Amino acid sequence: MDSASSWSQLADFILVLGRLLLSLIFLHEGSVLASDISATVDTFAKLGLAAPVAFAVIALQLAAGLSVAAGFLSRLGALALAFFCLATALLFHTNFDSQNELLHFEKDLAIAGGMFVLVASGAGSISIDSLLRKRGSSLHPWLRAMM
Repeated sequence: MDSASSWSQLADFILVLGRLLLSLIFLHEGSVLASDISATVDTFAKLGLAAPVAFAVIALQLAAGLSVAAGFLSRLGALALAFFCLATALLFHTNFDSQNELLHFEKDLAIAGGMFVLVASGAGSISIDSLLRKRGSSLHPWLRAMM
């Protein structure tokens, strides 16, 4: 096996690992929010957000998190999560007098950066996207571009 082939295999493994690590926080948080929906709705209400926003956040975190983890329409899922992280940072973590809030702001930006890298790179060859491309899936061209 030549070094280019070895690097390609390693890069594919690294993309899987990166996708799983990036998606973990969203899958975990979405699951926690969904597991006690009453408390979630109450928490969102204290932030001035209606119940439908809470449901949308849960759906986004779980659906896009699964998208990134599985490598299915991963660019679309990563793009949605990148914008979600940017919005979260800018709307909820701007009290820079608090070291904790600054840390959350920076983490949200870093996660968004990782998601933007995934949007640019795609999920790699170890993904559902790759499998569908190889099988000549008849998805709409716009959806194929998100793979």
